[in-house]
Amino acid sequence: MAKRAKFSKASKKSANAKRSARGGAAAARVSTHVAGAHYSAADLEHIAARILKLSDADETEVEIDSSVDALTRFANNTIHQNVAEQTLVISVRANVDGRTARATTNKTDEESLRRVAAAVVRLARNEPKNPDLLPMLKRQKYQPVDRFYAATAAATPETRARAVTRVCKMADAAKQTAAGIFSTGFAQSLLVNSKGLLARYDHTDSEFSITILEEKSSGWAKASSPNVADIDPEALARGASHKAAASREPRELEPGHYTAILEPSAALDMVGSLFFDFSATAVADKRSCLNDRMGRKVVGDNITLHDDVFHPLQVGAPWDGEGVPRENVVLIEKGVPKNLVYSRATAKKLKKKPTGHGFTLPNEYGEAPVNLVFKGGDSSVEKMIASTERGILVTRLWYIREVDPYEKTITGMTRDGTFLVEDGKISGGVRNFRFNQSILAALSNVEALGPAVRAAGEESFEMVVPAMKISNFHFSEVTKF
Repeated sequence: MAKRAKFSKASKKSANAKRSARGGAAAARVSTHVAGAHYSAADLEHIAARILKLSDADETEVEIDSSVDALTRFANNTIHQNVAEQTLVISVRANVDGRTARATTNKTDEESLRRVAAAVVRLARNEPKNPDLLPMLKRQKYQPVDRFYAATAAATPETRARAVTRVCKMADAAKQTAAGIFSTGFAQSLLVNSKGLLARYDHTDSEFSITILEEKSSGWAKASSPNVADIDPEALARGASHKAAASREPRELEPGHYTAILEPSAALDMVGSLFFDFSATAVADKRSCLNDRMGRKVVGDNITLHDDVFHPLQVGAPWDGEGVPRENVVLIEKGVPKNLVYSRATAKKLKKKPTGHGFTLPNEYGEAPVNLVFKGGDSSVEKMIASTERGILVTRLWYIREVDPYEKTITGMTRDGTFLVEDGKISGGVRNFRFNQSILAALSNVEALGPAVRAAGEESFEMVVPAMKISNFHFSEVTKF
């Protein structure tokens, strides 16, 4: 057991984006007991109550996450692995004389609960006083969200295997090779404290990802949803198969500035690097690309961005790491940064109102919006292609790294379906590019937007974004892959 700052960065999937909670009648409906779970809601509340009773801290907070996740993995057109994992994390925070610390355990016997309650108090007493530490919250009211789907929770290895078998047979028939994963799972979350706070939520998740390989080309598709019925593995496989076939014998183009058509997954992983810049802590610490830019036009008029956990295509908690109710925040309106998000401590320091975007304490990051929703448009990828004289169609991006934090310049590579567009048509596959591009400049050059959809990538957590047609996108070199 040890003190820890509970936060993971946006590369891959953010744990904060995945963790969710809700109050009200919907929570009571699904939280009584989830089929297959080791613990009922009553069990988790009993564990938390025991810790609160055992703790002699000034204030005590208990966060419990219980999950069941299963995954079917396939490669070479064959299922080769099925794994399932059940986890329980009991995380305890103590406030003692202006100090705070956190300790964790995954054991539920009386002695283990006694040890974690004592350990966190010892840790807190050895911490320096934190002048920004605030009292724990009293009971809050949360807008209910319902992201638990019984069919997802009940999905079996046979359910996933049947879908995977169909897509592997499709690949076999096309003389292609398929690889990927199909996962399903559910989680129960509970946050309570000694001041009377109680937040509880059950949610489900599912994900299907497939890469179709040929000798010199590949195609890819991915989708995620709380509702497994929203995922169509065969449709995703058909799309990936088509891209692999269409990009056979890719030609090599000269690097340079091209019109880029980014499909939603590629747009997601490009703009995903932005989320931390809307943190009030990052701006106060001069670590944001929005320093000296708030209230000024920084991107195109057609760019509007919200953080909205209640959007029907989003997932996430209606409360943050301390239990503050989340708010819908307008971050960019018609190209102009309008608002930042605030944790309780940052809001008090800057004389603002907390927005419900703080991370679990203690942490050094403060806060960030993790439920990003871009406003879409009325175009489509097909219309974007038809209106392009010469450009590059990009399926996805990977290996993204930040080059210049203030200009928000990033670098990375295209993969799994990169095509040349000529005279309004796809003329064939091209070798993958490395790009070197300012996100702010790219969002200033958006010529067309598709409808906003729930997109899944590999470099950032899922968000709601449209496909984007961007002029003057800098592809800096051809890659070896």
